[in-house]
Amino acid sequence: MIVKRKPLNLLERLYLPAIAGGFKVTLRHFFKKKVTMQYPEEKWAVPPGYRGAPYLVRDQEGNTKCVSCQLCEFVCPPKAIKIIPPGPAGRLADRPNAEKMPAEFEINMLRCIFCGFCQEVCPEEAIFLQKDYSLTGASRAEMIYNKEKLLALGGTHPGIQKWKHKLEEAKEQENFPVKV
Repeated sequence: MIVKRKPLNLLERLYLPAIAGGFKVTLRHFFKKKVTMQYPEEKWAVPPGYRGAPYLVRDQEGNTKCVSCQLCEFVCPPKAIKIIPPGPAGRLADRPNAEKMPAEFEINMLRCIFCGFCQEVCPEEAIFLQKDYSLTGASRAEMIYNKEKLLALGGTHPGIQKWKHKLEEAKEQENFPVKV
């Protein structure tokens, strides 16, 4: 099949209008504000709806808030979370109201899609999303965060202390008799 093309006129053959048009665009951008960010010195402002990486948090007393309910593991779409609950001997005597602490808790940050489902489903408020965006590692093994690393990065969260709150409510109800 032969495609017929119309011949170029004089201005199109000289390429000068195309060069002038490109120069015009260059001059227009030359006087605009620069948008390039010098990364290590300048940090990106995280938008308000950004969901970052999930981390485990401790309560005010330094205890792990996770009770190995495994809801976050079940709800995770890419199956990036792995929890191994302790056996019956792994329960803590000093925290009788806490059901069980995880023997192992891992999040594979290479698989994580930062959806935030794990934070939404956690009944103990043990997982929170941090606003970091530069997760780096030299190998794949470094990107699998274990329980200690997740707790170190998550820190202490002054959230609701579920068991203390229940005990305080029970004490208040004992002090104030119910009026009929």
